[in-house]
Amino acid sequence: MTAANCTGRLWADGKKYYRDFREHLQALYDVGFRRVSYGVQDYNETVQKAIHRVQPFENVKRATEIAREIGYTSVGHDIIFGLPFQQLDHVRTTIVNTKKLQPDRLAFYSYAHVPWIKGNGQRGFNDSDVPTASLKREQYELGKSLLTEAGYVEIGMDHFALPTDGLYKSMVTGKLHRNFMGYTASKTQLMIGLGVSSISDSWYGFAQNVKNIEEYEHLLKENILPVFKGHILNGEDLIIRKHILNLMCNFHTAWSSSNLYFQELPDVLIKLQEMENDGLLEIGLNSIHVLPKGQPFIRNICMAFDLLLQRKKPDTQLFSMTV
Repeated sequence: MTAANCTGRLWADGKKYYRDFREHLQALYDVGFRRVSYGVQDYNETVQKAIHRVQPFENVKRATEIAREIGYTSVGHDIIFGLPFQQLDHVRTTIVNTKKLQPDRLAFYSYAHVPWIKGNGQRGFNDSDVPTASLKREQYELGKSLLTEAGYVEIGMDHFALPTDGLYKSMVTGKLHRNFMGYTASKTQLMIGLGVSSISDSWYGFAQNVKNIEEYEHLLKENILPVFKGHILNGEDLIIRKHILNLMCNFHTAWSSSNLYFQELPDVLIKLQEMENDGLLEIGLNSIHVLPKGQPFIRNICMAFDLLLQRKKPDTQLFSMTV
């Protein structure tokens, strides 16, 4: 066990909350956790209220300090661009504050606007309050530039790390891995998700926990695994997954008739032809190599491999815009 994910929402109700929070982190540390991540998102109060994540800078600062005092070897922050009411200055201020705390690694995500999913809490604002695609792009470019100036190195897709962090070292040595929680410094076929809605991965199958806290607690008390849906990967799924991981972690994948090849690969290559024409990638006889210009679009490149999505051809939206 190496990572814990906490929101960092430390409400201003005095010393007791900080003491409880410290005890929480200490308990995780005592059983082997060494990394912790806080979901900061943005430091602007208007933006925070819109997404129901009000947490002043001082609270995040204290949470970060507590983790380091206990002995966590890597403290991460999640920040997001494209949030409702978010402007370029908000992104700038958030990264300036982030630089003050020097988290070891960062996830810099694009906000996923999915209001059509029932009960996701994203209806505290109007669609018009969400930044346009062009503004989101500006926010991403600004954030990437500021993080680079602050000494962070871009890791794969959506992630940044200081050169002293294990994530950077893993990228350099070619050991980078990615799962539902993002990039990790070591490869593993097993991930156990704890808590409501979390997803577990056994490499050969996925399982998601129930999304209601009362139901989750009830099932645990009854000694029942709180899983409500999952997917068993077939042979094709495993091959496609490997291609996607290769591209997301190394910006390169290769195959032969007996290695990482699947029946519909020629159709995927046809879909990627336009991206090759735009100078985003190179398609070799038995390989795909993503060029520096194409790396910001790695998610779009990998979507060409999503045969399940293409076969279903849904009539309704399933995913948010990738940028």
